[in-house]
Order: sequence, then C-alpha cells, then structure tokens
Amino acid sequence: MSDFRALHQIGNPFILANAWDVGSAKFLAAMGAKAIATSSSAHGYTLGLPDMGHMTRDQALAHAQDLVSAVNVPVSGDFEDGFGADPDTMAETVRLAAEVGLAGICIEDTELPSTHPYDFDLAVERIAAGAAAARALGTDFVFVARADGVMNECYDLDEAIKRLQAFEAAGADVLYAPRLASLADQEKVCKSVSLPVNALTTGELTKVTLAEFASVGVARVSLGGTLSRAYHTSVANMARAMFDEGDFSSLSGAMSGGEIEKLLKAGGR
Repeated sequence: MSDFRALHQIGNPFILANAWDVGSAKFLAAMGAKAIATSSSAHGYTLGLPDMGHMTRDQALAHAQDLVSAVNVPVSGDFEDGFGADPDTMAETVRLAAEVGLAGICIEDTELPSTHPYDFDLAVERIAAGAAAARALGTDFVFVARADGVMNECYDLDEAIKRLQAFEAAGADVLYAPRLASLADQEKVCKSVSLPVNALTTGELTKVTLAEFASVGVARVSLGGTLSRAYHTSVANMARAMFDEGDFSSLSGAMSGGEIEKLLKAGGR
C-alpha cells in the first residue's frame, strides 16, 4: 500500500492541500500538509485562464510534474474530465499521470468545457477504463471518481449517489461529490458507499471542522480552489486599499522574506 493510499481512512480524514505553483506546494508541505494536489482552477488562474476545460492535458501534466519534483509528500492531480470523452483517452491520461510521478488523479463526470454531465452509461464506462488503466500500471495509483452534477446544478443528490455507487462498482478507489449543501448531505454520501469519500471545503462546508467531517465518515478533505481564491481575495482587499485610498497599512503584517524562504526550504525536496 502506498503512503498516499494509506492516508485515506474512513472517519479519520486528512487534508489534501491544493497548491497552484511550486512555491505554494513547498509552503503547504512545510506547514504540515501530508499530501498536495493540483487544482485546475487555481493553476488556471496563474495562467490567466478561467476554470473548467480551458487547460490542455500537456499543461496539466507539466504543472503536476513540477509539483511532484518540488515536494517530499505525495501529489495527486486534478485532471478535470480526463481531457477527452473517449474511455481510451481516459486510460491514456491515467498512464501519463503515473509517468510524471503522481500518486493518483481525480476525474469528474462533466463534459467540459460545458457544465453538462456525461450520460450515465458513458460516465461509468469512462471511470471503468480509468480504473482498469490504474490497476495495470504496476504501481499503486489512487483513482478518484467525481460526480459534479450537484456543484454544477445539473442533477440532484440522489443522482450523484447513484453515480458514485456505479463508480465504486466500476473500480474507483475514492469517491467525491463536490460542493454539497450541508454536512447532512455529506453524511448521506458517505453512508451510501463503502469506499473512502473526499469532501470539499467550500460554501457551507467551510464552517465544518475536521472533527465534524470525521464524525460523518469522511476520509479526505480537499481545498480545491478555495485556498487560491482566499489568497486572491486578500490581494484584492489590499490592492483596493492601496489603489483606491492610498492606504498601505494592510502590508504591515506581512511575513518577512527570511520566514518565507525558511518554509520553502523546509517544504521542498
């Protein structure tokens, strides 16, 4: 069992910290992250791109490889819909992800760049192809299947659960329905399947503690693009004060360069 797979314990969740560049990955590792993940939205923002289907597979792979090379903890890839509808494309994406050193990837059921879900049967076939490719690698690789219809307001929680149960039967290792409305909905998802479940800290679930996630059976809590958005929010607030009011006082509490450099060194290889 890989170190990454071993972290996934039902009712004892770890925090999967989504980074957006080498510096943030090293910083988060130094601060205590047990594993790092890419984030399609957070990475996209660094390139001036919007979220959902605007990045190429080669861009995602190169970015993932940079993070793998930068830190000593496992790295998982947010690889959107696998960069193609065809199940064979999904399988190739899994193989390429493993080649750059990722410990696993997360695949959603949305036909990007739209917000429409793949047809149920095709969604399951795609997950089966990805899971089979992961098992054939010869290395331990954690394949995560996402049902994104609740987040995208395309289907309800019952449909999400139906899909997650089918993804479990198709061979996924971890299951994930992002942006649920409440902890009660998260608990319903966890109880509907037997595999480890990922929860996303966004919206109402940012008010939930790690202990509360544990109490409903969550195995992993990811940040998605939320930490990156919080970073951008802080910069926006300081920029408004500077450019609109000529006020630089918000910069006074900034960490020193030495403190940051010390953390970057501690979090890197």
